[in-house]
Amino acid sequence: MIRKSAIVDIVNKYSELTIGALGSHSALEIMDGAKDENFKTVVVCQKGRDVPYRRFSRLADDIIIVKRFQDMLSPKIQSRLRDSGTIVVPHRALTAYLGYDGVENKFKVPLFGNRALFQAEERANKKNQYYLLQKARIRFPRLFKDPKDIDRPVIVKVQEKKRKLERAFFNVSSYAEYRDKTETKIKQGLISRDALKTASIEEFIIGTYFNFNYFHTPISKEVDFLGIERRLQTNLHDFVSLPAKQQLETNIELQNIEVGHTPASIRESLLEQVIDAGDKFVNAVKKEYAPGIIGPFSLQSVITRDLDIVVYDVSLRVPGNPILATTSPYTKYKYGETFGVGRRIAMELRIAQQEGKLEQVLT
Repeated sequence: MIRKSAIVDIVNKYSELTIGALGSHSALEIMDGAKDENFKTVVVCQKGRDVPYRRFSRLADDIIIVKRFQDMLSPKIQSRLRDSGTIVVPHRALTAYLGYDGVENKFKVPLFGNRALFQAEERANKKNQYYLLQKARIRFPRLFKDPKDIDRPVIVKVQEKKRKLERAFFNVSSYAEYRDKTETKIKQGLISRDALKTASIEEFIIGTYFNFNYFHTPISKEVDFLGIERRLQTNLHDFVSLPAKQQLETNIELQNIEVGHTPASIRESLLEQVIDAGDKFVNAVKKEYAPGIIGPFSLQSVITRDLDIVVYDVSLRVPGNPILATTSPYTKYKYGETFGVGRRIAMELRIAQQEGKLEQVLT
């Protein structure tokens, strides 16, 4: 792990701050928030994937083109980022393309957040998100270690073979169905047999889906509830809008590939549960991954018919949810204006800079 003291030494040499991101996932949201707080910005793009960052020309002061995303780890690119006073804001694509080892041990550029924590998202990790939810005493779906024990509807979460950012989710209700579907997907090249060894099999919880988004830093010692969004997925949406008869007659494999977002709010009487879940999760993570959560995180959840919250997935960095920037009433309730995760990060960096506390939010 890169020493914190090394990062502090780098930041102490910065004359001004630039907020940077890898050009994928939520880079636009990160840079938009930075611009709202008058920061300079830089984005590192893989050749051929720079069109959005050039088209939305207000957002990026500097666009660095690399042959492949992993080249962000090269000494030349890291030096260029440090020379421009860059603090990189991590998202899912950063950890996917650079790898956890790259982010933790090779990327000697200041990161907003706790770089030791990101790998806890991976279900194969010993202190993974299930472990953290259990420590926080937050309900999550029952897990099946052996597919032969499947006795109810479950969702199988396995890494796709070709696309690093995607997991091939599919539903089954028995071991026989599990065996048939996994063999079919292996033959189709969607998943590998090795990936099944680390796949998660979770009880399928019936309810309404909400992604609850929060923000915590050591400076404020508060947990902001930023808002809610829901995911749009293909080819699930809008297949489910077809009449049941047509769904049964349509012989296609469903996939949960996230392609967009839609806003949501929650009844006021449930907000106490939502806020409490965020607080409990922050406290649990602080004990297991010191200094704990720095910045944004998301608890992807289901509200059951008994009005209980069941968390089925956790994001421990910037979640992909740009819709919050224009639709969340919850930031307005606290701050008097509506904004998203990118702006909240930039606000925190500005406060840390003004109060001389940058080392508290960087690793």
